[in-house]
Parts: sequence; C-alpha cells; structure tokens
Amino acid sequence: MSEKTGASQEELSGILLIDKPKGFTSFDVVAKVRGIARTRKVGHGGTLDPMATGVLPLFLGAATKACDILPDQTKAYEAWFRLGQTTDTQDCTGKVLTESEVSCTIAQVEEVLSRFQGDFLQTPPMYSAIWVQGRRLYDLAREGLEVERSPRPVTVYEIRLLQAREEENLYQIYVSCSKGTYVRTICHDVGQALGCGAVLTGLRRVISSGYRVEDAVTIEQAQQMADEGKLRQMVMPVETAFAPYEQIVLTAKHARLFQNGVRLAASRAGCAGLKGDFCVFGPDRHFLGIGYEEGSELRIRKLFAR
Repeated sequence: MSEKTGASQEELSGILLIDKPKGFTSFDVVAKVRGIARTRKVGHGGTLDPMATGVLPLFLGAATKACDILPDQTKAYEAWFRLGQTTDTQDCTGKVLTESEVSCTIAQVEEVLSRFQGDFLQTPPMYSAIWVQGRRLYDLAREGLEVERSPRPVTVYEIRLLQAREEENLYQIYVSCSKGTYVRTICHDVGQALGCGAVLTGLRRVISSGYRVEDAVTIEQAQQMADEGKLRQMVMPVETAFAPYEQIVLTAKHARLFQNGVRLAASRAGCAGLKGDFCVFGPDRHFLGIGYEEGSELRIRKLFAR
C-alpha cells in the first residue's frame, strides 16, 4: 500500500537522507523524491556532481525553509585521485589535457596534502554550477569558453591519506571541509604541486550538515518504503538540523503569541542572555521555529510551525 495523499493525509515534512547514486545529478534525485513522497516542495542540502555518490539531505514540505539557515555546513568526503594526468574537468570524466611520468613517493604525497589543511583561497573550476554573468560556469565550459573566476575562501578542517596504490598512482583521501570547497580542485592542485598532475577518479560524501551516509537510504529503498506506506518513518524532524543550537520551551500562551509574530520579552520567554540563534519549542515539545534575542525581545528568525 502506497503513502496516502490528499486532505486526509498531512503532507510529509522533514528531512530524508538519500544515498545519491552515481550518474544522477542532485536535481535528478529531487525530482525522483518529489514523485516518491508525493510533494512538490523538496530541497537539497548541497549539490553533488553526477559522478559523486553519498549522503544528500533532502528537505520535504515545510522543512525546505531550513535549507538557507543550516547551522552546520561542514561536508566530509572520501575521494580517489590518480597522479600523472590532467583533464579539463579536473576529474576522470573530462578531456585529457596532459599526461606525465610520476616519480613521487607516498611520503611526498602526504606532505603536499598537509599543505591543503586550513584556510586558503580556492579558484572554482570551470565545470561547476557557479553563476557568472547570468550563466552557469559549466554551460560556458561546454561551449569551449573560459572566464575569469575569483578565488573564494574555503576551509579544510582535516585532510589525510587513507589508502595508496603506488604502483597504480592511485590515492584515497579523507577531506572534511567547509561548504563550497571543491575536492576535485584540491586533487588537481595537489597534482600541480607534485609536478605531475592529478585527476579525481571517485568521490563519496560521507557527512553533510551533520548527517552521515550510514543513515541514508537509496532511491529504491525510499520507493519501497513509500509503496509499503512506511516512508514517513524514514523522515526525520526538521529540528534535527539544528541540534547544535540551544533550546527554549515556551508556555502555551507564549507559543501562540510567538507563532503570530508578537515580540515577547526575552526574560519572560526564557531566552535572556542567549547568544545567536536557538530552537523554540512549545509546551508539548512541538518545534515552532528558530529565534534570536534582540533588544531584550524574542524575535523570529524562521517559523516552521503550521
């Protein structure tokens, strides 16, 4: 029996973790899940290239409001790269530009990798979804055009070597980084630093905004759960995205006022002195939204309660 729809069945709202398959764009997955969940409102938490696999948090229904205010934007990947080659896409799907002999050691690879930990400026690749002058960079690249890209600040919190197949010039690394970091560009730049070039050959996202790939389901599993009327069991409450935040619980009266946009005295709402954003719950632990204190008053950052 499939998930019921219509006025008798409340629309699915929350976060569904999908293990994106290779060959799918993030938008392909969104389109699939729209059909599976029977809802038009589906957003995703961070684009993955078609060749990449791994955890893709999808935000359903009212939870789409969370996409632009997620507190944890950290991503983590396991990536394979091969030394001795460069391509126009910086990965193995592109046109080969150069091929070189490889003479470096594992120790040299590790030493160069260590240079990419910390804060630095990274130039986005031409084959990326960034908008420049009203067009996606990858559309320009497919027309054979190359435009100037401004370097962007990124942070790599951790980078380390996981495996080395020295005889094949293949290396696997773990990278934990900020939103907007291109792992294939890191691999390309590592190859440049070693003097032989490098291309990304495989990429799997294992963490996204605090969610782990071990907790994700495949598209096929999501479809099966929907067919059995159990998809709702796989959808996590949207407040799980804000787990790092402090919480306040309002009385029934204050909860009603908060939802109606009435500014409450911070001292009476229980948020006096709290810094930054925090989660706001009603007396029944029903998640109302994200609030913040300003001018000794409780203000609404984003309202989720319906």
